[in-house]
Amino acid sequence: MHTLPTQCPFCSGEVTVTKIYCRECDTTYEGRFSAGTFFAQLSSKQLEFVETFVRCEGKINRMEQELNLSYPTIRNRLHEVIRAMGHEPGAPEDGALSETARRKVLEDLDAGQISYEDAIKLLEEGEA
Repeated sequence: MHTLPTQCPFCSGEVTVTKIYCRECDTTYEGRFSAGTFFAQLSSKQLEFVETFVRCEGKINRMEQELNLSYPTIRNRLHEVIRAMGHEPGAPEDGALSETARRKVLEDLDAGQISYEDAIKLLEEGEA
C-alpha cells in the first residue's frame, strides 16, 4: 500500500484528503481530512531516516556506521526532518535554557563561580 502523499505531484501544492474508503464494510467517507501526524509530512526518504534513527536508538555514531555517512551529513538530515515536522532545530523548549545560557552556567561552575548545587538549580529551573 502507498503512503499518503503530502504534496501534489504536478504542482507541489499541499494535498488535502477528501475521500476515505473501507474495503471491509464498503463504506466511503467524504470530506476534508488532515493527515493528523507530523510523520505524514515527511518524505519517504525522511521516514527511512527516522526509522534508522529509532533503530539506532538515536546514536549518531551508530547511524554513521549503518548509513556510511559523516556526522555533519546525519545532523543535516536530522535537522531537515525536524523542520519538516514544523520545528526549528536547537530552539529551546518553553521554560528551558538557551544553549548560550546553559553554557554560561557550566562555565561558571567550571570556573568555581557557582556551586554544583547552584548549577543544578539553575539548569533545572531554567534561570540564567
